[in-house]
Amino acid sequence: SANKLKNIVPLLDRVLVQRIKPQQKTAAGIYIPEKAQEALNEGVIVAVGKGALTKEGKHIPLQVAVGDKILLPPYGGTPVKVLQEEYLLFRDSEILAKVVDMVIAIGFEGSANKLGVGIIRHENGQVDILANVRDTFITPPGEGFSPRDTAVHHRECVLRVTREALKDANLTPKDIDVICYTKGPGMGAPLVSVAIVARTLSLLWDKPLVGVNHCVGHIEMGREVTKADNPVVLYVSGGNTQVIAYSQQCYRIFGETLDIAIGNCLDRFARLLNLSNAPSPGYNIEQYAKRGKNFIQLPYSVKGMDVSFSGILSHIEKLAKEDLPTGKVTAEDLCYSLQETLFAMLVEITERAMAHVESDQVLLVGGVGCNIRLQEMMEQMASQRNGTVCATDERFCIDNGIMIAHAGLLAYKTGFVTPLEESTITQRFRTDEVHIAWRED
Repeated sequence: SANKLKNIVPLLDRVLVQRIKPQQKTAAGIYIPEKAQEALNEGVIVAVGKGALTKEGKHIPLQVAVGDKILLPPYGGTPVKVLQEEYLLFRDSEILAKVVDMVIAIGFEGSANKLGVGIIRHENGQVDILANVRDTFITPPGEGFSPRDTAVHHRECVLRVTREALKDANLTPKDIDVICYTKGPGMGAPLVSVAIVARTLSLLWDKPLVGVNHCVGHIEMGREVTKADNPVVLYVSGGNTQVIAYSQQCYRIFGETLDIAIGNCLDRFARLLNLSNAPSPGYNIEQYAKRGKNFIQLPYSVKGMDVSFSGILSHIEKLAKEDLPTGKVTAEDLCYSLQETLFAMLVEITERAMAHVESDQVLLVGGVGCNIRLQEMMEQMASQRNGTVCATDERFCIDNGIMIAHAGLLAYKTGFVTPLEESTITQRFRTDEVHIAWRED
């Protein structure tokens, strides 16, 4: 053990390292290729000396610790045997400057009707998505999803989805370093179901726990996938509509909905039209809108940097009930008009935010961010400002576990963990309440 080895390590700057042998699995469950052994190996520090002496006779502390994984060059190190085990004894601490930064997280998302489990690895600045499995609770056409029924769905499928994620990643629970879960915002009962699973696995697997803000998960996953530098973020989903920009380790909300979210507005109108909920109501609204030809004037409600959708929804619901049966309007024209009006409002407040923070990038996140027409309208605005739009596909726009794992891992690497007694949920967990300790730009 490391304790037994410490007493035989000379003082000064010596470090004892156990080499990970060829074809032996690392802590991440990955085999090291034989060719890599010739040039670069991985080792684990099992004992550390006090550090080199300065001219004043003081020890320089080494920037490594017992248990750290390090990369070993093909030279240096004196082979020694301790307790019948082979080790390398290093005198020069400079070769240990590059500590292997490899952490694996599993993330659980269940704030609405999608139960997602994702596994991600951060290694030396590189992000690898190992698994991203999702199961969606689909209700019959014309019906929404209740919190209670959604929670039952999550509880029934979470173990299967977790097994699938571990299988896709080719990992076992012992390979996981941290468990992340959605703390909020979202629907209470589904959030609680997922939090209980994360809490239970944290105890069973003896792993630390990290509660993640759902909105921050979307933003950080979007930034990682698109490589957006410091964009204005338009976060649009079934439960949220916000225009966000980063400043001083906080995501500041510049504007938001004053009532219902844009995704909720689209979903409710889809239910009125009795559209299918598979794969999602918003997707089917988008398909109907593509066939629309006649634009119908609807209320346009932008109030400063905020927007309001409930009045528009009430107006178009009235039109649908009165004019659809007579053939005066078509469902396609109504969907087209609704999309154009809502998206124009979002483009307006996003452009004002870009002007205020002097940004030339827009990042679209959230389920509604998958909408092609929204991306087109935002691109037209951004191009006029010599800017660009960054968007992702349905793998990352729609709620998923990988975004929770990624954001949780970013927080975990700054030293943040959620104590078991604080592993609760918060339905109204605002984006600007989170300390973004991993960003300094």
